[in-house]
Amino acid sequence: MNKKERAAEIFDRLSKRYPSPKPALNYGTPWELLVATALSAQCTDERVNMVTPVFFERWPEIKDAAEADVTEIEEVVRSTGFFRNKAKNIKAAAQRIMSEYGGEVPRTMAELVTLGGVARKTASIVLSNAFGVNEGIAVDTHVKRLTFRMGLTTKTDPIQIEKDLMPLFPRDQWGDVNHSLVFFGREVCPARKPKCDICELADICPKKGVE
Repeated sequence: MNKKERAAEIFDRLSKRYPSPKPALNYGTPWELLVATALSAQCTDERVNMVTPVFFERWPEIKDAAEADVTEIEEVVRSTGFFRNKAKNIKAAAQRIMSEYGGEVPRTMAELVTLGGVARKTASIVLSNAFGVNEGIAVDTHVKRLTFRMGLTTKTDPIQIEKDLMPLFPRDQWGDVNHSLVFFGREVCPARKPKCDICELADICPKKGVE
């Protein structure tokens, strides 16, 4: 079984486990998803989902965040960690959206990555889930770990991993690939003590780096 065949089989099996995977982050608009994704760096989704309702009650619209006092944003997002940087980036992103994109979250990778704190991972998540546009595969810690273990990449840099993964999956699967691997990484294949004995991928997984 070559990499492309293994990737197809992995996706097929995970699709049965997660037939309609969605982000674990709560959101209603593209801006809400962008903010939630930015806050999720080095933070649990559960914590972010506790913080975002407070954030959006305080600053309901993009223009409100653009005009907010950054120290007040810091206080609201403090519990998500790295709060000063996150607050600065969220305000900067809101300001740029207002000044350059007419108050609407842009719909292309090239435009999204010009926003404060938005790299390819966040942009891919926003594009796929908010706009139905697949321009990349979001590579977070779960995707990085699982794709290495499953022998789909030997790289360690997220950009290089993404380049390895995109040819292995049809474009219309790119968004679901991220969600499925994230959920599977949490439930079955964590960093320590992966549950290989109950894993439905065990027979096709080379278990790279698993002791």
